[in-house]
Amino acid sequence: MRVVFIGTGEIGAPTLHALLRSKEHQLAAVVTQPNKPAGRDQRIKPPPIKKALAGAKIPTLQPARIKDRQSIEEISALAPEVIVVMAYGQILPQGVLGIPRVACLNLHASLLPRHRGAAPIQTAIASGDFETGITVMYMDEGLDTGDILLQRKIDILPTDTGGSLHDRLAQIAPDALLESLQLLGKKIAPRVPQNNTLATYAPKLNRDDGKIDWAERAEVIERKVRAFNPWPGAFTTVAAKLGKPRNLKIFSASIVDLAAEPGEILQTEEQGLVIAASDRALSLEEVQPEGKRRMTSAEFLRGFDVASAPCR
Repeated sequence: MRVVFIGTGEIGAPTLHALLRSKEHQLAAVVTQPNKPAGRDQRIKPPPIKKALAGAKIPTLQPARIKDRQSIEEISALAPEVIVVMAYGQILPQGVLGIPRVACLNLHASLLPRHRGAAPIQTAIASGDFETGITVMYMDEGLDTGDILLQRKIDILPTDTGGSLHDRLAQIAPDALLESLQLLGKKIAPRVPQNNTLATYAPKLNRDDGKIDWAERAEVIERKVRAFNPWPGAFTTVAAKLGKPRNLKIFSASIVDLAAEPGEILQTEEQGLVIAASDRALSLEEVQPEGKRRMTSAEFLRGFDVASAPCR
């Protein structure tokens, strides 16, 4: 089939590579977001999907707004049989959805209708789900509301972070897409409406979403620490005996059977930093003080005189 791939995020790179290698399908073009400033130096950099195309002679479109008439006309001129979308970052207008002759498919990183929206991977971990997966769906104008073609499931491991689960989902997406295209080619692809009464939502995250509320249960906080690693990063504010409080990003933590007022610091020094939640406590493992490198919490304590004030 003649395919146009639309995507931006790194999770779509393995699927793009699978299309590039495929002998059964022709990748006509790739549509991605414009190059943007990134990093501390704010250098202009291409999106991950454009980087993944390095060396491949595939036409690449980078419209600022895919809903503009020129963008729609350019995609239409490619005459795709199927459009494949994964982690693009813009809502496709009806003018684009109606272009492909066969189907416009989206690969979503959850088991729809659970976790519709921009942050399904982090939300699945934070919610305590035991499994997740990739859903291949027929796109409509709603937010991840289209009919389901197929789903592929994986377990969520007790050690999974947002980053590790992202990478595992990225690896199962190519086979899910290739099987979907095969079913479409044979004209036997299923089309199962979503049960909207089971829908949950995973809105876009920002940095403030990572702030820890120590009044929550330790289990809930530990899941958030893993879910928000690496983005947006779980963090708390630690008071100093002298000087200003410091934000402390937390990359990993384990639950310990200690109890005190939420936010109270229970142990320091050799054991590392242990902070009380509403029921038990969390022993912080890998942390990053604001403006510093990543380190163990014991290393942090050797260079930071922690006050007895509760963490906020």
